[in-house]
Amino acid sequence: MLKDFVDGIAYNLKGLVFGVKTPKLLLLGILRFAVLIILTILCATMVFQYHETILSMVWAKPDSVWIVWLWHLLSWCLSLLLVGASVLFSYLVSQLLFSVLIMDLMSTITERLVTGKVEGSNLKLPIIKKFFYLVRQEIPRSILPVLFAFIVMAFGWITPLGPLVAILSSAIAVIFLAWDNTDLVLARRLEPFKKRFRFFVNKFTFHLGFGLLFLVPGFNIVFLSFAPVGGTLYMLDNRDL
Repeated sequence: MLKDFVDGIAYNLKGLVFGVKTPKLLLLGILRFAVLIILTILCATMVFQYHETILSMVWAKPDSVWIVWLWHLLSWCLSLLLVGASVLFSYLVSQLLFSVLIMDLMSTITERLVTGKVEGSNLKLPIIKKFFYLVRQEIPRSILPVLFAFIVMAFGWITPLGPLVAILSSAIAVIFLAWDNTDLVLARRLEPFKKRFRFFVNKFTFHLGFGLLFLVPGFNIVFLSFAPVGGTLYMLDNRDL
């Protein structure tokens, strides 16, 4: 389990390095990065308008100077979580708009560079059909799970267990976002969803490690932009899974 966790982190970093060194992947990664930056700024601006309201729901500012520092610490933690949530929400919006196509393209380029060919039954589909096929794949493996995690996080902050719930829901979200990138190869080959989900469950700790870097404020946008490369490299190195 620990090895899978470490491998997850390593392949995310490996994918970033591979992507930056490859001109086509770098261009596509920068495009995804730019879209995520713009959407994140818009989302973060709207979210921080309600920062004080959310914080007061969790813990009203204490009068005692002895514990007010804890309140400020919680405020900073909440700010970081809100930034992370803004990035994840922006990621979902960009996915539904056009990034599913970019992810698949990054994955196919990576596979061709590594193996010299691309295996897949959906390669010859018309662009419109391919787009809707990719969106259908996206909904169960990332959109619905991440939205569920957001809802749990939002309701969790109105309870005393808010920070713990936020951590757990963030972990759930990034695990499914990691699967969204490792599943590209199997989905392109039209493997049954049941088989792909079984792989995800069996490699749960790998996906936790892979997705952990998505929680690093600021850098998570970079890792999300190039994650399809790392996910594809992992699947190509582990064909027998």
